[in-house]
Amino acid sequence: MKAAAIVHSDLAGACLTVHGARLVPDPSGGLYWPEQDTLVVADLHFEKGSGFATRGRGVLPPYDTRATLGALAGLCRRFRPRRVVCLGDSFHDRKAEARLGPDEREMLHALVGRHDWIWICGNHDPAPDFAGRIEGTISLGPLIFRHAPSPGPMPGEVAGHLHPSAAISVRGHSMRRRCFAADGARLVLPAFGAYAGGLDVRDPAFATLFDGPFHAWMLGRRAVHPVRFAQPSRPRPGNASSSR
Repeated sequence: MKAAAIVHSDLAGACLTVHGARLVPDPSGGLYWPEQDTLVVADLHFEKGSGFATRGRGVLPPYDTRATLGALAGLCRRFRPRRVVCLGDSFHDRKAEARLGPDEREMLHALVGRHDWIWICGNHDPAPDFAGRIEGTISLGPLIFRHAPSPGPMPGEVAGHLHPSAAISVRGHSMRRRCFAADGARLVLPAFGAYAGGLDVRDPAFATLFDGPFHAWMLGRRAVHPVRFAQPSRPRPGNASSSR
């Protein structure tokens, strides 16, 4: 698939607006909402590496959980949020929590204990044996937070699940990055987990979410870069995208 050409964006500054709420997308893939002093992350997928190993799908270095926790802890130190919302698929599978090492378990306990922590249920998640609240969805101000995006219009929805990524061409070179996907009415966060992959924003899975052009806020080293995309292609009849 050819990469989209980068275009000039009229979006300025480090904020994006969703249903009237001004949000700060971070290059790490986290999202901060200053008005609510809330940090949001999606699809941590703790213990994905060990899950692959137990299923005989190759051996990945077993450090993804520690890397993800380190990045999350750094994000919490930088923004010092009162509340943290995890948008589901925080654990890669039902037995992932049991595979956590003692150091990672201690890191997670300490991190959760410092904040008003909310675990949104995902399609992979067990009920975690950690502090914090477990919710299906939550509403804060004009926004509603859930794991999987709802098909059709849903103003104010903030979700994960799809692991959005985008490809662009710059001076003849193609690059792909995880991204936030937003059109001003709703937002899909990138996966935060170290081993989590990405689904191209032009995939038909995004077609029912954005009723026109939208922006992929691509993750860079020090900044998040908005790139305008046309509406994704509609899925063909009987051809649905699989769950992440």
